[in-house]
Amino acid sequence: MKTSGNTIFIAGATSGIGLGLALRLKEAGNTVLIGGRRKELLDQIVAEHPGIEAVRIDTTDTDDVTRAAAEVTRRFPELNVVVAMSGIMRAEDLTTPDFLETAALEVDTNILGPLRLVAAFTDSLAGKDGATFITVSSGLAFTPMVGTPTYSATKAAIHSLSESLRIQLADKGIAVLELVPPAVQTDLMPGQADAEWAMPLDEFLTEVMKLLPTSEREILVERVKPLRFSEVSGEHDQLVTMLAHLG
Repeated sequence: MKTSGNTIFIAGATSGIGLGLALRLKEAGNTVLIGGRRKELLDQIVAEHPGIEAVRIDTTDTDDVTRAAAEVTRRFPELNVVVAMSGIMRAEDLTTPDFLETAALEVDTNILGPLRLVAAFTDSLAGKDGATFITVSSGLAFTPMVGTPTYSATKAAIHSLSESLRIQLADKGIAVLELVPPAVQTDLMPGQADAEWAMPLDEFLTEVMKLLPTSEREILVERVKPLRFSEVSGEHDQLVTMLAHLG
């Protein structure tokens, strides 16, 4: 993917990796729109970062995704990159019945959300120069974290969907890249922003920007490779056990 001259919509970019990536891409010479559910937060980010544009979107609501997609493509008909960044991660105990509400919300946000974006934006991306759809999975798609079972499973689903989507969208001229983060110092989980075991956000973003021009399938920073290839290395069970004790 070229790193400048794009018009990029990042759904789920009001904090963490999403916002950081939006700012890096804007600095690199792209037109960048961010999406999120809270209009007041979007307005604040736009005021603090001149040049960043914003569109309110709730990726758990099909009608709202359709509305937002129409607004994005009307305001920015040159749109050629969509990033499905929205996602939530919650701790769960599958031995208790009360986990199901959390699990359903994670599935709706982490799996159906990106699929709604695919449905809403594919036609507008088709045939555009540099057209790209970026999905966001996780190292936990390949080496799950015991304490967040549904999150890990949703990210495994995103990896599988990305593989199929890449082939199905090829005839439309749309590339599919899968961003596979390790644990990064963000507020995704309580205490993660300051956790020593998580990768510093700036370090992660710098490496991602270096990898974007040469990545054809998966964007893999060095810190995520042990998780991504744990089955091949024979360290899968050992890493699963180690992740079970993080906190």
